[in-house]
Amino acid sequence: MLLNTRMFLLLTAVLAAGSLAAAPAKKGHKDHKATVESTGSVPAVLWRSPAGISSRDLYYGPGGKEDQPQGPFTFVKEDLDGSNPKFVVHDDSGVKWKVKLGEEARPETAASRFVWSIGYFANEDYFLSELQVQGMPVHLHRGQKLVRPGGVVHAVRLKRYLKGEEKVGTWRWRQDPFTGTRELNGLRVLMAVINNWDLKDENNAAYEEDSLRVADSPQMVYLISDLGSSFGTAGPAWPHAKAKGNLDSYVRSKFITKVTPEYVDFQEPARPSYQFLLNLPEYFRRRGLEWIGRRIPRSDARWVGQLLAQLSPSQIRDAFRASGFSPEEVEGFAQVMERRITALTEL
Repeated sequence: MLLNTRMFLLLTAVLAAGSLAAAPAKKGHKDHKATVESTGSVPAVLWRSPAGISSRDLYYGPGGKEDQPQGPFTFVKEDLDGSNPKFVVHDDSGVKWKVKLGEEARPETAASRFVWSIGYFANEDYFLSELQVQGMPVHLHRGQKLVRPGGVVHAVRLKRYLKGEEKVGTWRWRQDPFTGTRELNGLRVLMAVINNWDLKDENNAAYEEDSLRVADSPQMVYLISDLGSSFGTAGPAWPHAKAKGNLDSYVRSKFITKVTPEYVDFQEPARPSYQFLLNLPEYFRRRGLEWIGRRIPRSDARWVGQLLAQLSPSQIRDAFRASGFSPEEVEGFAQVMERRITALTEL
């Protein structure tokens, strides 16, 4: 019966594929900045050797306690990029923050801390269980049902805009200055550890970072700017609540699928669930990302495990506590992380 259902869905998808592929792009979304093909004379950096991993504060993350958001907050504009509702606010000090609502707020906050903890770049993300915003418009294009009277929103992630930081574009997994390096391979491994399956190129950002200067020139910083599809399933799934920040999905997902004397394969990013056959272009686009978790040198995977192994059990749990997960979820997520770290160090 299940096979017949899947065949029916496949046939339906094939018939609908033409119209889906030809459908016009949604209006109202900003155009992504140009892809960064080359950094030219600007030094490019993906990873920096982290000092004192075992002493890093994973509760407050890259921004530390001193940069945590302090209200009151005032609405600036709505951000229609991506698939999750977002808007920009500023605080009384004039600092701007991007507020993300919905199911990605918790997992993205936790993911940013692990990425930063071992030397990769991450946004300054903070989770707030409740946020009150002055001047909230009567109607948002997205996420209106998440806004309560008085401009109150619950369970949100705030990303700090940094001075001297300018996004100049996105970068491609297959075309970047780091292909074949331990650092890029390590980032691929780290995405598998946290089950961040949404690895499309437009989720990668290149920033010209004035605070990281070499010979009086700014550096081009490469990072993954959207980590919201983490700590759930190993690939796109329906409903979305299973795919992101879902302990049951994270526990059940596979991690390492194949080990050879030279390479290791990871389950993430896994192919989409069969429901995505109703949108064949998207299904095959997602299938095209599977290589990111495959044929990674064992030595590079073990290197990431050795870095993560320097985190204490309390540090790992702090990252999840800071993200608004319940005590039971904190412990469950941490135990999966610890098992995965051990698996990497034993390669």
